[in-house]
Amino acid sequence: MVSTTTTTTKTDSGKSVRTECTGEALDTVKKHERDEDLTLFGACFSPFVQRVWVALEVFEFPYKVGEVDLIKRPRDSALLEISPKGLVPALKLNNFNPPKSLNESTVILEYINDLAETTMGKSLLPPATNPYARALVRLQCHHINHSILPAYYRYLQAQDQEVQISTGKEYHESINEVADAAGQGEKKTLAVGLGLWIDGNEDIGLADVMVGPWLYRSTTVLKYYRGFELPEGRKFNNWLHKLLNHPVFKKTNSTDDLYLESNEGNAFNRSSSQITKAVNSGRELP
Repeated sequence: MVSTTTTTTKTDSGKSVRTECTGEALDTVKKHERDEDLTLFGACFSPFVQRVWVALEVFEFPYKVGEVDLIKRPRDSALLEISPKGLVPALKLNNFNPPKSLNESTVILEYINDLAETTMGKSLLPPATNPYARALVRLQCHHINHSILPAYYRYLQAQDQEVQISTGKEYHESINEVADAAGQGEKKTLAVGLGLWIDGNEDIGLADVMVGPWLYRSTTVLKYYRGFELPEGRKFNNWLHKLLNHPVFKKTNSTDDLYLESNEGNAFNRSSSQITKAVNSGRELP
């Protein structure tokens, strides 16, 4: 069920995005301040960054965190050297001479997973001996990127009450669809390596990493600004609880107030971010 609560009950206080992590995420940043082969450039409030961060924690790769102030990013030469558009996440590979770089969260995730598979035999995907199961997970990830994420931002940025209701339903349905896909995958592949959706499985999977940051923000940002409630059901609730309480996920979470303040601009559609501009113009997310 989607609540019809709207931003009319909230007041725009003019808050901007935060620039430093808080809570457990801050503790994690402090543990990763020295130079390493991998440097993650990110913004504390970004769900795209959190995807990559979770993967780095899953595999326990040595890495350094470089927190970026996106308000000042045109002057952040270190970021622009590896991400010409000034977007995060960006990953700098310092073990090359000269260093190489990657951006786009999905691409970086694939790189980290490939690196883990080749260097330590670990993966966020089902075993390579089951290519069908791996393909099903990738289909889930495709749906997350192309359905859940656009619906989330359309809902958060909507100002008209009727549009909020319709986009809220759209977002709710997109979450149900990915849950249905996880259920079908469980039946078709005998629960091989499909992440936390599987009862009794505590190993986080690629689809969990891909969608987790937005599900968490659904329980905080969307609930606060839109009165949103996630789908109900034993299986879904169990998955959500396991995901949001997974140790590697919690290590990358700041306190709720950081996300509420940093998303106020989105909730009142006054943010100057490239995502906001893309949603308002009907273009694909950057």
